[in-house]
This record gives sequence, C-alpha cells and structure tokens, in this order.
Amino acid sequence: MDNQNPDLLEKIRQQFEDSPYPINPLDHSPKIDYLWLYIQNLITPYYLRNQRVIETPGKIILDAGCGTGYSSLVLAEANPGAQIIGIDLSEKSVAIAQQRLQVHGFDKAEFYPISIEELPKLGKEFDYINCDEVLYLLPNPVSALQIMRSILKPEGIIRSNLHSSVNRFPYFRAQELFKMMGLMDDTPQDMAMELVCETMKALKDQVLLKRQTWDASFEENRNNILTNYLLQGDKGFTIPEMFSILEASGLEFISMVNWRQWDLISLFKEPDDLPMFLGMSLPETSLQERLHLFELLHPVHRLLDFWCGHPNQAHPRIPVTEWANTDWQEVRVHLHPQLSTPAVRDEMLRCIIQLSPFEISNHLPLTGVQSLVDSTIAACLLPLLESAQPMSSLVERWQQLRPVHPITLEATTPEEAFELVKQALTGLEENGYVLLERQS
Repeated sequence: MDNQNPDLLEKIRQQFEDSPYPINPLDHSPKIDYLWLYIQNLITPYYLRNQRVIETPGKIILDAGCGTGYSSLVLAEANPGAQIIGIDLSEKSVAIAQQRLQVHGFDKAEFYPISIEELPKLGKEFDYINCDEVLYLLPNPVSALQIMRSILKPEGIIRSNLHSSVNRFPYFRAQELFKMMGLMDDTPQDMAMELVCETMKALKDQVLLKRQTWDASFEENRNNILTNYLLQGDKGFTIPEMFSILEASGLEFISMVNWRQWDLISLFKEPDDLPMFLGMSLPETSLQERLHLFELLHPVHRLLDFWCGHPNQAHPRIPVTEWANTDWQEVRVHLHPQLSTPAVRDEMLRCIIQLSPFEISNHLPLTGVQSLVDSTIAACLLPLLESAQPMSSLVERWQQLRPVHPITLEATTPEEAFELVKQALTGLEENGYVLLERQS
C-alpha cells in the first residue's frame, strides 16, 4: 500500500489473482438483494448524516477493491445514473468486473488494475467511496483512508470496514496455526487448502478451534478456507481502534452501516429497569463507548462496518420524535427508493384492495422483525411510489380515505388526520422505509 510491506501486498494481489473474489456467476443480478441495495444506495448514508435526500444521477462512485465487480454492480443498480469506477490489485478480477457490468447493461463503468496508493492518478473526485472487505488486509489502514479522503468531495461519504478482533478471534488463532505449519509462506495453493481440510477433519469435534470455526461445507467450498484460514494480511480491530484510525485519517465517523444491530439497550431483558450503575452511567456514555460495550457483551458482528466523511459536514439533525408540529407542516415525504419497485406497487395495491396489512419488511428487511403497514396507511402512502409528497397532501388524502371515525362516525378533522399521519410516518422513518425532509 505505502511500501511498508511490499511482500505482503504482492501475496494479497497474487491470492486474488489466483482465486478471484467474489465468485458470483456473471449473470447473477442483485435486484432482489434488497438490503444490500439499501446499504449501497448513496441516499441512505446522506440522509442519516444530514436528514436530506440527494439525487444519484451524475454522482461519481468509486469501488476501491472491487474484486470481480459484484459490489460495483450493486452500486450501479442502487444508484441510477451514477458513474461507477472500480479498482483492484488483481488484473484478472478487474477483467471479470468489466465483463460483469457489461453483461448487465452498464457500459460506462470503468475499471483499473491499480492500488489505492495510485488513486490520485485518476484525477477524479468522488461523491461516494465503497471500500468493502479491503481495509483490514492492508499494511496501513490509516494511509489508505488518507488517500481516499484526498479524493473525496467535501460532502462525500466513505463506506469501509474492519474485521472485528473480538468476533473473529478463533479464526486468527487458526491462521497462527497454519502459519506455524508453513501454509501461508506463499500464496495458498490447492495443497495448502487440502492440508487445512485434513487438519480440521482430524480434530475431535469437541476441540474448541474446530467447534468454533469449522463447517463441513468448507470441504466443497474451498473459497471459505482461503477467506478464513489462509487469508493473507488478515487482522482484527476493536471499536476504539476503529475510532483511532478514523481520527488519524482526518475523517469523522457517521454511523455503523448496520446501526440497528448495534443497539446496546436491546441486549437487556428489561431495558427500562437496568442495573443501577448502568442506568446512571449510560446516559453520559459516548457513542464510541456504547459501541465498545456492545462488542464486549455481544460480539456477533464479523465486520466493524462504518460510514465516515470529512469533518464538520453534518447538517444539524433533530430526531423526528423531537419535531414540533411546525416542523411537520413543512415536511416533504419520500419513500426510500429501494421500495419504488413494481413488486412493491403490486403488493401494495393487492393489500389495499383486500383490506389486508402490507408486509413492508418483505421488500426491505431492515429490522430483523416483521413490519406491517395498515391497508389504509398503505393507501395514504400510495402517491409516494410516483414522487415525494408534502405532508399536507398526505393529510388531505387521509381525510378522503377516512372521512369519519370508524366508531363514532364523527367527521375526521384536519387535526386528527395530521396526528394519525404523523404517527405512521414517525414509525416508518425510524425503520428506514420513508425519508422526511424539512424544507426550511
């Protein structure tokens, strides 16, 4: 990367030259990978940071470490009209990536077999940089992020990740074992993978390393052996180390990518009745400390997956639950673009006609639990499939849909309609299904 360890970089390049990754078939489309598309849509992190909705046409997106281009294809699908540029150390991977985008009709994507260190030579600035499953392999993550920061537009955002040293500790033990056996001295070949298989299969099932890391399917899918037991350059980090890397890089943390799954309070049986010490200290605990507590208590995440950007670019952001009615009256309501699909439209119409709840989580599984939308609410939100709507229009539509109270039969007042629509939108915004943009 920065010539601190050129031998390691060559091993990493050669590993992916010999075994291009990922191995998705060229014709595999991500159009139904709803959560992946949601994450890679620029609108998601921009809204999280600024409570503003941006347009993707004309944006320039970099896929740094694109591999065989599946992530580049996701970026292209999720951001219509954006220009996609991918780079990777492996020439073979870059060739596959170019072919993949062409197969799916994205002829304007560009791919280059270069390192992150060479990025400034492209002479471009980027609105969004995706650096997925790369940073933890590099000799100096800080240097890599500094280079990406230098080509990031002022309001641009970087998505990157690090392996969790807490979650992935058993695999790091395994890697030390196979280093001792000499299996990682050179780029792992078939013989090295066979020796890993023989070793793990020979162990008793109750041996901790086998119990924690081995899966019988690895015998057929040797790629999992490469990416877990024999991955050149692999190393882990903690949340405090992640924040230190960002600070040293001159970047500001925005959010964990899967932020809903880092909720510390959700780990407790009685969130409203915490042990005294926690109940008193948590309100004063920083975001970094809360994330670190989570990883110590419940290290379920392989990746520390985060969004970051230039410092001081966040606009003032007031949680929706704290808005005054005057804020709501000037709101423009957007459906998240990953829900603006023919499948969503067809299902919404069916549910509205049949007066059945619309299971919105089938089309965007963000929370891990079933999310249902009442058929009348779905009918109220139907215009969002065409375009964003002012709050006032949705309130008027609700009055047309529910002109009288279903029990008292009294006329629905504008104030009642306003409160009902506000309540529905608050829940949908919290779960990421709608985006609420104040116009002031």
